[in-house]
Amino acid sequence: MNIDPEKYWQIIKNFFLPKLNKFFFIRLGITIVLAVVIFKFLLVPCVISGSSMEPTVHSSGFTFCWRGGFWFRQPRRGDIVIIKYDNNIYFLKRVVGLPGETVSFRDGKLYINGNPLDEPYVKYSSDWNMTPVKVGENEFYVVGDNRSMHIAQHQKGAVRAKRILGTMAF
Repeated sequence: MNIDPEKYWQIIKNFFLPKLNKFFFIRLGITIVLAVVIFKFLLVPCVISGSSMEPTVHSSGFTFCWRGGFWFRQPRRGDIVIIKYDNNIYFLKRVVGLPGETVSFRDGKLYINGNPLDEPYVKYSSDWNMTPVKVGENEFYVVGDNRSMHIAQHQKGAVRAKRILGTMAF
């Protein structure tokens, strides 16, 4: 029995390798450009560290930030947003105060303009207090959902709208 290795190599090569012609390289180039655009400008991968958003979002998790979340609308109360704090530091927080509102904490309860805010997503509360703060124009007041932590550990306070990159994609 005479086995032709070249014949079998051609069968294996044709099965595993695509036809390398100009259309393959055009499709490959388009795919690479689309992947770069999507992951640079639309979906940003985020690793979650810290427990300030528990139990809504667990520490050591992974999510994507959807940068287009606020292209056509402003953040609303209750939105979970990604905030750029420094060059490479990002925070995941919940919007609780809108521009022009007064935010305060008394006995572990959040008050907006003197009225208590119903927050069904807060599972862990505490009894800390904070003096009223007026949210500036073009700013949003953000905090974490885990209120059992000390106020300084999870609160970011008022942030400028331009620092809000987007929302959680999933």
